[in-house]
Amino acid sequence: MKLSHTLALTLPLASGWAMAADLSVTFQLPKMKVAEYHKPYVAIWIEKADGGVASTLAVLYDVKKKDEGGEKWLKDLRTWWRKAGRDLDMPIDGVSGATKAVGSHSMEFANATGDLPAGKYKLVVEASREAGGRELVRLPFTLPAKGKLAAKAAGKEELGAVSIAIQ
Repeated sequence: MKLSHTLALTLPLASGWAMAADLSVTFQLPKMKVAEYHKPYVAIWIEKADGGVASTLAVLYDVKKKDEGGEKWLKDLRTWWRKAGRDLDMPIDGVSGATKAVGSHSMEFANATGDLPAGKYKLVVEASREAGGRELVRLPFTLPAKGKLAAKAAGKEELGAVSIAIQ
């Protein structure tokens, strides 16, 4: 099943744009009533206006699976995989991490947008479960922006609420 959502609200909250912007992402993994539940793999990246990947921020998967067996399921993060994943040599320090349990999770990325040129971007969160579904949530934002940016959206199945803050 493929679901894709683009819902966002971008709000300038204060003045004083800092070039070395920190980005925080909060995403929710909903509890599911299924017979066979596996924690989802999640990829978080910044997408350029042309659809290319500006930066992969995080890839959460079974990094401890024997013989790098968790990497074979990264292909299920189909959008990220086609755009960037298949060209990367996993695991990557500071990018690869363990899967997350059901609940709300926050991740901080120092200077995540500091090197990006002015323009339109999207923060993309993709989740995919073994024997489950897949879902994308995109949050558009523009650089440079005056002040702090915040955006939020929500998935319908594999992802719950997703929000970003850039300052």
